[in-house]
Formats: sequence, structure tokens, C-alpha cells
Amino acid sequence: MIKNVLVVLLLLVVGYVVMDRFVLPSYTRQGESVMVPDVQKMKYDEALRTLRSSGLAGKKSYNVRYLRNIDPDMVIVQRPVAGSEVKPGRTVALVVNKQEKPTFVLPDFYGRRLDEVRQILERVDISLMDIQEQEVTDPAEDGKVLSQSIAPKTVLSHGSSLSVTVGKAEEIQAVTQIRVPDVLGMSLNQARDIIVRKGFNSGNVSYEYSALLVPYTVINQKPSVNSLADPGKVIDLTVVINEE
Repeated sequence: MIKNVLVVLLLLVVGYVVMDRFVLPSYTRQGESVMVPDVQKMKYDEALRTLRSSGLAGKKSYNVRYLRNIDPDMVIVQRPVAGSEVKPGRTVALVVNKQEKPTFVLPDFYGRRLDEVRQILERVDISLMDIQEQEVTDPAEDGKVLSQSIAPKTVLSHGSSLSVTVGKAEEIQAVTQIRVPDVLGMSLNQARDIIVRKGFNSGNVSYEYSALLVPYTVINQKPSVNSLADPGKVIDLTVVINEE
């Protein structure tokens, strides 16, 4: 009889402990919530301590893409976000930077346009350190890469830099032609003066005998009167003489 009473008392004590330690607290916590603290930009260990002090847990995960100039141990994203209401004990995902720097096999950029090369390098986080221009005579090479500072097929890590030389077509200046002045019948000195004032140069002077024409006057010019010629063009003159 006494033995049975002791067993009953023992069961009551165990039941009380279970209710007090496990059942009642779980009922009490139903409806409770905690606010997720802001742990972004903290070091991972510091973020973990902050979460634990708020009754939460933390778990590290890695960003899918390597981010340049970001501390590999700094929390860049948290999920749930700061300010969220969650159950006590909830695990917050702490995203840190990808640990390994990706590599990139450098292509041969010869003949490619500069804007295309820029786009390719930006996608893999490689910067153009220097762009030099080289004058080219072939218009097809204008704006295209002629050489690169690092050989094609070289393996580069993100954050590297590259220099290229780009073709620049020669600037062809359009020259406006002007009309050749009429100096026929003028004296040699007058003709030369007019030629220079109109933007041309006086050239060779040849002499031709004639007993009918006024001596020492211009009877012929090359280029001819009113023809179009480039500024600075040399104009040759023929002057008449009356003595052989």
C-alpha cells in the first residue's frame, strides 16, 4: 500500500516538473515575438553575438557573386531583414562575401570596338587602366583595339586592370578651292602681286616673242583664268617680249 502511494507521489512530482519546465513555457511563448536587430555591415562574429543576445540564432551563407572591395567577413545581407517580428529562437541567415575571387581568361581584343571591350571587362570586374590612341590610315581601324597590355589567354582575377591601344583615323581636312585670278594683260609685277594677294604662289615665268602684243605683259597663265585650285597653288606665267 505504502509502495503504491510512493509511486503516485513520484509520478505527480515528475508531472509537475515536466509541466513547469517544458509544457507551460511553450504555452507562455505562444504569441511571443522578438524584433530582428540590424546586423548588416557588422563582422560575422559580432552579428552572431547580437542575434543571440536578442534570443535569435544565426547561420552563415555566402553571396553568389564575389564583390570587389568588400570585407570577406562582413555581413552584407540578412534574412529576415532588420525590424522583422519573428518567433524567439528563429535562425537569421547572415550572407557574407564570396570567399574566392573568380578568374577570367582574357580574350584577344584585337579588332574589337572599344565600347564592346568595356562591356566585357565590366562584367568580370576588370578595369581599363589606360587607353592610348594610335593614328591609322585605314578608316576600318578607327575606334578599334590594335594592341593590349596583357596577352590573350592570360588568366586574370577580378579587380585586375588592362591597358589598350585604339586606332584613330587621320583627320582629312577639307580644303575649299578658290578661283584663279585673271592676270592676263598685266605687267609681270602686277600679276605676281595679284596672285599672292588672292592666296596663290607665283611660279615659273617663260617668255615668248611677239611683234603684235604689248611687250612685257602676261599673255598666258596656268592654271587658266577662273579655274578652281587649292590655296597656295603655283601659277606659271608667260610674258611677251618684242625682241628675240
